[in-house]
Amino acid sequence: MPRRRQALLLPGRNYSVQGPLLMYTHVALQSRGAHTYPIVWKDVDRLASDEQSMVEGVCEQTEAVLDRVHNDDPPLLVGKSLGSAAAVLAAHHGLPAIWFTPLLQHYPIVQALRRATAPFLLIGGSADPAWTKKLATDLPGEVCEIRGADHGLFIPGRPLVDSAHALADVIEAVEAFIDTAVWPRTG
Repeated sequence: MPRRRQALLLPGRNYSVQGPLLMYTHVALQSRGAHTYPIVWKDVDRLASDEQSMVEGVCEQTEAVLDRVHNDDPPLLVGKSLGSAAAVLAAHHGLPAIWFTPLLQHYPIVQALRRATAPFLLIGGSADPAWTKKLATDLPGEVCEIRGADHGLFIPGRPLVDSAHALADVIEAVEAFIDTAVWPRTG
């Protein structure tokens, strides 16, 4: 019996799974036969209140879904901002991951990324205060940086089409990562 591809979609505090980054990734995953599990955070304000609450709460809520879906093929975690606190789970369980605008200013997240044994992709914008290119490139994962992009991966002060082109670059990086590092195409 073939293994079932699965992915958990972990939103940000104010960025749902219907936001373009997670929505396009969802479509990319489904086109590769993956079943996706979108998460809606319970009590998101409490999760975002401090670092410890964030890491513990995000991991607890993600683990509850992970316990229901885990099989022989490790699921892919895809998180935006607040969801990147699940990097602690990814490191613990050896799960591949895609982290949009990860919160690199939080020590537990950075330490988890340093311990990761499965492939991961970090995507951030050079104008995002939560992003540090030097730190991102020093970590063992792959990196995609969007020049001039903010925490929403929009390029403020530029025509909107520039942000649309940036989104296309992000999705291209996501699909390449899925097809080479997570579920390599064979044949």
